[in-house]
Amino acid sequence: MSLLKSNPPDCCRVGQWSGPVPFLNRLLNQLLIWLLIWLLILFAPAVALARAPADGLAPTPSGAALSGAEVVTPHLTARLLPEQSRVVPGDQIDLLLVFDLQPGWHTYWRNPGDSGEPPRLSWTLPEGVTAGPIQWPYPSRIPVGPLANYGYFDQALHLVSLSVDPDWPAGRDIPVELDVRWLVCEEHCIPESGQFALNLATAAVASEASAMPGDPMTAVLFEQARAALPKVLPADALMDPSGDPLLLRLSREGLPAGIQELEFFADAWGLIEHAAEQPWRLRGDWLELELTPGATPASVAPSGVLVATTAEGVRAWEFSASVQPLLPLADADAPALGLPLALAFALLGGLVLNLMPCVFPVLAIKLLGLAEQRDLGRAARAWHALLYSAGVLVFFTLLGVALLVLRAAGAAAGWGFQLQSPVFVALMAGLFLVLGLGLFGAFTLGTSLMGLGGGGRLLAENAPGQVRLDRAALAAFGTGALAALVAAPCTAPFMGAALGYALTQPWFAALAVILTLGLGMALPFALLSVFPAWARSLPRPGVWMERLKQLLAFPLFATTAWLLWVLAQQSGPSGLALVLTALLALVFGLWLLETARQDGHGWRRGWSLGLRLLALASVLAALGLIIQLSPLANPAAPAAGTGQAAESSHQLSAAPYSAAALESALDQGRPVFVNMTAAWCITCLVNERVALGTAQVARAFAEREVLYLKGDWTNHDPAISAYLNAFGRDGVPLYVYYAPGAKPEVLPQLLTPGLVVDALTTTSATGL
Repeated sequence: MSLLKSNPPDCCRVGQWSGPVPFLNRLLNQLLIWLLIWLLILFAPAVALARAPADGLAPTPSGAALSGAEVVTPHLTARLLPEQSRVVPGDQIDLLLVFDLQPGWHTYWRNPGDSGEPPRLSWTLPEGVTAGPIQWPYPSRIPVGPLANYGYFDQALHLVSLSVDPDWPAGRDIPVELDVRWLVCEEHCIPESGQFALNLATAAVASEASAMPGDPMTAVLFEQARAALPKVLPADALMDPSGDPLLLRLSREGLPAGIQELEFFADAWGLIEHAAEQPWRLRGDWLELELTPGATPASVAPSGVLVATTAEGVRAWEFSASVQPLLPLADADAPALGLPLALAFALLGGLVLNLMPCVFPVLAIKLLGLAEQRDLGRAARAWHALLYSAGVLVFFTLLGVALLVLRAAGAAAGWGFQLQSPVFVALMAGLFLVLGLGLFGAFTLGTSLMGLGGGGRLLAENAPGQVRLDRAALAAFGTGALAALVAAPCTAPFMGAALGYALTQPWFAALAVILTLGLGMALPFALLSVFPAWARSLPRPGVWMERLKQLLAFPLFATTAWLLWVLAQQSGPSGLALVLTALLALVFGLWLLETARQDGHGWRRGWSLGLRLLALASVLAALGLIIQLSPLANPAAPAAGTGQAAESSHQLSAAPYSAAALESALDQGRPVFVNMTAAWCITCLVNERVALGTAQVARAFAEREVLYLKGDWTNHDPAISAYLNAFGRDGVPLYVYYAPGAKPEVLPQLLTPGLVVDALTTTSATGL
């Protein structure tokens, strides 16, 4: 108080002491300013988070650096890279969205699995520029407790293509803006986002567009991205979404050998349980996965990605499966046949093949030919046996190579595939007609081919121990090839298992089995040639042998008629009329050739040459007509023309085979008998006549209310091929009986009425 009074003039000076209240005011203001600065520094991240968008996705976090086309977060670095520095109008350019993830963190595939979210892209592009969808690399399975997700660790590479309209001005840059939102997860998930901006230069010509300079890793990243894209599955895929387990069956054509691990990733949620085990196995021509059905398997497209791990690395395919009922593969747990046992079965099957009806016409004539060589020495007979066996083996080799090549090319060809071609059937009909006419003596071509007449002996001996092969030696080779030709469509006992094994093995093992089959077929006649004691009991050649040759022509004519009937099933009346015309031209041409041979001497040589040229033209015309069968080929109706007469006479009616019909009957608890046949399979037709077409079998079927399903493989049918392969077979016939509550029973390939009735009775009792 006294101080103020002693210095009153100083109270009003600027910058001088003005009392305690103003001083405290100034001090408080300064403190408030500093406090506000520190609060802004400390709580700026919280303020930014409080202002995040309402959808819950945060903007670029504090500390993230946005530099052109790169976004950095605490969990990953995202980059948007163009493959080229320039793009030509009218062309397209690939961009690559790269996520370089921190250890332990992952992002998601298009189907994230049981939880998660795939990246979402929002483009801002000028008019005339469009962006395609994300091209997804194959994912990995990410276990999360009892659940599983699909996604990517370490690095995720997403290709996207930009298309530029042709009228975009060359030289004008293309501004590209991309807003990406993604979910990145470890034990917890964080939504993140980033904005990318690029300026793409344009060039008038493609030569000016080049890879980005100064960044050698860009090309490597694009190469890795494309390598991780799934390829299109080059094989059939079937799925039954109604079963439990859900069966996914894939043809092995195009899949690598030596698969160690296999995983299926469904495109959409609801098809499968993502965390469930996926047992798989190889069976015949099929690879099968057992999948646990998801929440809505019937309403989701059966598509996805298959990832296979082999010793050579990882490969992936994408596919969309055909939906149809699938039966479990028979004997899935049975031990593999193995090469030694397959060779033994092939040898036995070849031996039995000589007793099949399809071989009778040729082998009967072959026996007659052996009788004509009754007086030859042992060396000549050995050559005869060798040439005949060589003919059989060469044909089986060619047939096996053709079959393996077709299957390697992706065709579902099976044993007897050649008779599924109308052209081949027509050629065989012409061949048997010519052979029959030759045995009748109409011309010498057929007789020479069979090794009969025209000199009689295939081999001659100059002196004891010396053998001379004359031109007729070719007939022994041709007879063996012809016998193999007609026997090829047949399937004898033991053959089915051997061939089913062979066609799942590498080419050398498959050919070994097929050649052993041919060896078994050639062996009986080779032994008869070397030890002809049976032939010496016959009378010497004379008029009786000529009459027998003419008699043996009738089985060849019958075979021709059967082949024409098969052709009618394949190509209809138009195709049959075409082939009959071709056969007429063929016979006319051969008659002209025989006439020229008989008149080809002296002044008639010019006339003979004209006849030969006319004969050649007639034969070529016949071949030209036969070749035109291919576009006329029209598959016959299922189960038509294969044993209809036998069935109708004893009221055993067949329904066309389909997987759906079989599955429906089994669901109802009804017994089912499946007959896989073909019009060109003589064994099949004989079985239908002597066994399935009898009143005894018809009564047994009626008493047990057996559903009789017939699959007609006269023309190729993928559904029947799949059924055959499921039982380890590659040809017809195949007979399977399904009793309620019992496993399917495969019947022998040669049937009797008692055998069929016993199978129905025994299996039904076991099933009960």
